[in-house]
Amino acid sequence: MRIALLAAAAAILLPTTAFADAHMTESSPELTFERVFASPSLNGPTPRAVKFSPDGKYLTLLRNREEDSSRYDLWGYDFATREWRMLVDSEAIGSGRELSEDEKMQRERARVGSLKGIISYQWASDGSGVLVPIDGDLYFAKLDGTVQRLTDTEESELNPKLSSKAGYVSFVRDRQLWVGEVGGEAAPITPKEEDTIRWGEAEFVAQEEMSRLTGYWWGPNDQRIAVQRTDESPVGIVTRAAIGATGTQVFDQRYPVAGSDNAIVELYVMDPDGGNRVKVDLGDDTDIYVARVNWGPDDYLYVQRQNREQTVLDMLKVDPSTGESEVWFTETAARDDYWINLSDNYRFLKDGSLLWWSERDGFGNFYRFDGENWTQLTSRKEPVTALVGVDQDGDKLYYRAVTDVLTEQVYVSSLSAESEPTLLTDPDYTNSASMDPTGKGLLISRSATDQPTQSYIADTRGERLVWVEENALDADHPYTPFLLSHTPPEYGTIPAEDGTPLHYMMLKPEMEPGKQYPVFYYHYSGPGPQVVDKGWGGALAQAVVDKGYIWFALDNRGSANRGVDFEQPLYRAMGGVEVRDQKTGAEFLKTLDYVDAEKIAIYGWSYGGYMTLKQLQADPGLYAAGISGAPVTRWGLYDTHYTERFMGDPREVPEAYEAASAIPNATKISDPLLLIHGMADDNVVFENSSELISVLQENNVAFEMMLYPGYTHRVGGEQVSPHLWNTMFRFLEAHGVTPPE
Repeated sequence: MRIALLAAAAAILLPTTAFADAHMTESSPELTFERVFASPSLNGPTPRAVKFSPDGKYLTLLRNREEDSSRYDLWGYDFATREWRMLVDSEAIGSGRELSEDEKMQRERARVGSLKGIISYQWASDGSGVLVPIDGDLYFAKLDGTVQRLTDTEESELNPKLSSKAGYVSFVRDRQLWVGEVGGEAAPITPKEEDTIRWGEAEFVAQEEMSRLTGYWWGPNDQRIAVQRTDESPVGIVTRAAIGATGTQVFDQRYPVAGSDNAIVELYVMDPDGGNRVKVDLGDDTDIYVARVNWGPDDYLYVQRQNREQTVLDMLKVDPSTGESEVWFTETAARDDYWINLSDNYRFLKDGSLLWWSERDGFGNFYRFDGENWTQLTSRKEPVTALVGVDQDGDKLYYRAVTDVLTEQVYVSSLSAESEPTLLTDPDYTNSASMDPTGKGLLISRSATDQPTQSYIADTRGERLVWVEENALDADHPYTPFLLSHTPPEYGTIPAEDGTPLHYMMLKPEMEPGKQYPVFYYHYSGPGPQVVDKGWGGALAQAVVDKGYIWFALDNRGSANRGVDFEQPLYRAMGGVEVRDQKTGAEFLKTLDYVDAEKIAIYGWSYGGYMTLKQLQADPGLYAAGISGAPVTRWGLYDTHYTERFMGDPREVPEAYEAASAIPNATKISDPLLLIHGMADDNVVFENSSELISVLQENNVAFEMMLYPGYTHRVGGEQVSPHLWNTMFRFLEAHGVTPPE
């Protein structure tokens, strides 16, 4: 249940055009759902995977095509010549062949299942070129424009990597890890075992919930490699019927539901040819999570071991020659009734110390560990959210942090001691950033409510040097024709039952005095995403507003970026405090004289779909209608790592799971309900909806549904997305949730 968004890319030195100056037409065309999801994207160019070369001389990114916004090619920018050029044309060398089921599922885990062409790449450490996977095969693109094909097989090469010194290329094929010299023949370096054993792959929950998409790690100097061995035999089988338009495929998917056995994960360290293999000592308890694996500057292997309850994380220091380990330090949850949120915000430093992110003081902050003592480097009361980069020689720590709840800014402070941070970004925007490996340049991406995402290269003071993508709302921008009807959001707070301020955003249509308008109330509500912020919201909400609806969203307790105490109320109580907080939002709306109190419709997907069901059950009559997309209906059907983090083990707290389930009170739903689900969903499996459907039918409870054959947890595309959204609004219209005449 993760969400990610990256935007920007195409022209470089364009004149800045203010938003207000872009109103160039006397009337705005209708913003339909068909246009929202068509190409070119109304957000402007949306590049992905922006990276600096190891020497900081080049910038590369994946740029989508204007005529096909889901197809990406590899582009490079030379800082010396200030020129862009396409490095790899995905159509020129791609075969377009069908991907393996394993690769399809990995793409779903990485949230790139809808993309085509090049979806990832890796720079060689010497800067000579990049490794590019396309359609299951591997290519090496050099900076002189030549492209060398490395593999040509019917099987997919999963998790491809170049070794640390770029001497080897490695990948997973048919559950084994293969390694070969770049340009030479690869061979498997791990044994071929029964089908339940996988080498070099991250297990399902690592990919889906831990943001760990790989299962092997090259050591320094190409000398050793750490490889995960996964035994899936203890994991229960979910028979998943991927129901398509013209046929059904049945998959026996290893899916560890809450309270069941996880896969057994082991680590081995070996030479590039598979020799000198030793097993890493991960401890006696096999019911653990291998959260992160890294090689340190001291050539030791560092493994983050998380307990099943996700309340304790041990950093193991491993001797790669013997596999022996010791606990270097232990991180515990900030409260007894809380959990550990995993993070990639850490960095091993040249002197052997560790830069580490922790919520131990109630908010995400940075610390430095020298092997014995901790030094706190930041002490913000709004969370630090990301490590941007470090300049070790200059004693600089660059990071992103929440500011005034609704934006994120980039700061720099000391890497050795707590100091007053310096703001590097414009507070009128919400920002993210990355840094070149040398710590000398920043890539900043920013957006605002009236500006789609822009990106630029900045110096270490935050001063812009050159646009990567200005994305100006000028005459040529695809969104410009719709600017006259663009509605800026309004923001405010509503007190929760305990007085905690809950932030909301509202977009209003053009309203006539004395008339009242329906509300399209969007929610996610679960742990993780923050939906109310001051960034670019895209065209979808604007299309809803153009139909005459008020768009409203509120972040309840349990959502991210407000600290431990704000998230904690979900502990073993999902489907409780969020329902009450969202009810507070509905009651607030009913006090507004321009809101039609009888026409407040709620909509959510995934956790938001679950919340629609719980809200309709808890407060019949409060909402005019509810739309539930791909809902979790019973938490015992969802995976271990996500569910048990918040709810505990159902074998220990069955009453918490019973209270959180949307099944027992399903018959209390009396307001109009539209249920939507992809029929090949491997994340929130279709059984979640089929069980609800059965209960409602067996109890003669009226509802409507729209099912999407062949679609997984993401139901989207240039044609199916308009179908989805038009279906939702036909449902609302059929039940009288309509704008005034």
